[in-house]
Amino acid sequence: MKPTSQLSGSHLHTYQKIFQHPLSHNLDWHQVHALLRAVADVTEESNGNLKVTRNGQVIVLQPSHSKDVDEARIVMDLRHFLERSEPVSTVSQAVATHWLVVIDHKEARIFRSEMHGTMPERILPHAPDKYFRHVHHSREFTRGQDKPDPNSFFGPMAKALEEEGPILIFGTGTGSASEMEQFKGWLDTHHPALAARVLACVCVDENHLSENELLAAARKFYSTGLATVQ
Repeated sequence: MKPTSQLSGSHLHTYQKIFQHPLSHNLDWHQVHALLRAVADVTEESNGNLKVTRNGQVIVLQPSHSKDVDEARIVMDLRHFLERSEPVSTVSQAVATHWLVVIDHKEARIFRSEMHGTMPERILPHAPDKYFRHVHHSREFTRGQDKPDPNSFFGPMAKALEEEGPILIFGTGTGSASEMEQFKGWLDTHHPALAARVLACVCVDENHLSENELLAAARKFYSTGLATVQ
C-alpha cells in the first residue's frame, strides 16, 4: 500500500480534491475508487458495498448511482479515513509539529514541515459561484486578482492550525497587497493566542520553488532561525 506522500498524477489530484476547502462538488467516484485501490486494500462485498482497509482502519462505501460524490458527509468520511490510516513513523511521532503556511491570493497550503514528503491541506479563498453573486460591477473583479472575504478564507486556516506548535508563514508581496500580511493582521485581531505562535512571515517567490524546496527552507528556519529562502 502506497503512502499518500508518494502519490502523483491523477491520484494526487483526487487526494487534493478530497482535502480541498471549500468542499469540492465535482469529485468523481471512479477517481476516488482508483485512489483508494492505490493506497488501500479494496474488496467488493456481496451486497455491492466496497470495503476499504488500510493500516487497521476500515471504511465501507455504498454503491452510487451518480457520477460524482454528492454528499459532504462522504467527503468528510473519506478525509478522516485517509488521515487516520496514514502510517506515521516513530520519528515523526516524537517530533513536535512545526507548521508552514504558504499563502497567496489563489490558495493557502498548510504543511507539517517536519514530515518529509508531507501533503499540504489546501484552503481556497472562496467558492467562486458565491463570489460572483456578490459582484455588481466589472471593476469589482479582476480574474486572478479577486480578494477573498477574510473570514471565509482565514477562518478555515485558523481552524487547521489549532493543534499546538510554532507557525512559519511564507507569502508573496508586502503591505496591503500581501495575503500573508493580511492573515497575520487578522490573527492578531481575531485569534491573538494563535498569532503569538507565528514566529516569522517571510516573503518568497513561491512560483519558482517546489514544495520540497519550501519545506526544506522551513526546516532550515526552525533549526537555525534563518528565514532566507533562495
